[in-house]
Amino acid sequence: MSCIVWNCRGLRNHLTIQELVKVVQAKAPSVVFLAETLADEARLDYITNRIQFDKKLFVPRVCNGGGLVLYWKLSVEIDLVSSSVNHIDVIVNKNSGDPWRFTGFYGEPQTHRRQESWDLLRSLYGQSSLPWLCAGDFNEIIKQTEKLGGRLRLYAQMQIFREILDECELMNLGFKGFPYTWCKHYRNGVSIWERLDRAVASYEWFSKFPGSRVHHIDSTTSDHKILWVELSDLDFQKKKKVFRFEEMWLADKSCGDLVEEVWQASYDVIEEKKVLRKLDTCSKKLSRWSKECFGNIKHELEKKKKLLSQAERRAVQGGGMDLLLQLRKEINSLMDKEERMWRQRSRALYLKEGDRNTRFFHC
Repeated sequence: MSCIVWNCRGLRNHLTIQELVKVVQAKAPSVVFLAETLADEARLDYITNRIQFDKKLFVPRVCNGGGLVLYWKLSVEIDLVSSSVNHIDVIVNKNSGDPWRFTGFYGEPQTHRRQESWDLLRSLYGQSSLPWLCAGDFNEIIKQTEKLGGRLRLYAQMQIFREILDECELMNLGFKGFPYTWCKHYRNGVSIWERLDRAVASYEWFSKFPGSRVHHIDSTTSDHKILWVELSDLDFQKKKKVFRFEEMWLADKSCGDLVEEVWQASYDVIEEKKVLRKLDTCSKKLSRWSKECFGNIKHELEKKKKLLSQAERRAVQGGGMDLLLQLRKEINSLMDKEERMWRQRSRALYLKEGDRNTRFFHC
């Protein structure tokens, strides 16, 4: 299984929701934790449907700020232990005989209140001896190399964070990807980069999932990167990509024509294997057809995101900020075009199928 952890900085923007949907589709997590949702329950329910998850726990926003939510699939058993404006603490697979603990954490953004976050972490530590994974936006760094630009972080401030992690017996899980998870760009050209988001775990949890990895995934709609935490008790092996039939393809007549063509063709195999051969041929041809019909925007998005990663690394070295901002703008524009394309096809399918299409996205 895997988890997505993200300070999304609000779910009011349709591009933010679209970015979340795309990440969920690409990474197939079982659990998603979001901080700073700035959303009411109706909006959170809408997102449950958009990402096609089954259950949620949430902490309401306070006035117009904050808000936490935890989504999960029915393939995972989740039991709430406690929650606050700064955390959601749950037991995963409590009745399976092999339970562990997950805490989605949101550290106080105001420095003078940071101690409240560490007191909360200390309190959570004392509540259970289960293997523990804690991930989120801690709003603090543990060493000076986790910050670039601006004033140096006070040593005492970082030391307190290091000490509380030691006291709670939590180990840093490291990461793959860009070294900073948060950035702020000022009009005068100055930029500040920090690694505020991380996943930490107890020794028992790490022993349980020794092959686990944390990936920093680029975001163009939030100033925080997305954490993708892969859980594994074994070393990773590259998985073969699974073919999935997209419901939206039904809106295009050429899809049906292609399937009919494959099914009517003759195959020089024994009768028992004809259906399997047809299914295999059909999946390959549909994949190629989809790439030709819908792949231009997707390909352009992937290309722009690679350029964005390169631009971020150049910006860290002190240049290329204009290109960075331009690429983010272009990526958001492409995402908007992609959503409109699928929405148009979704409406066409809905008009064709009526109420039988229960997975229509009401946008």
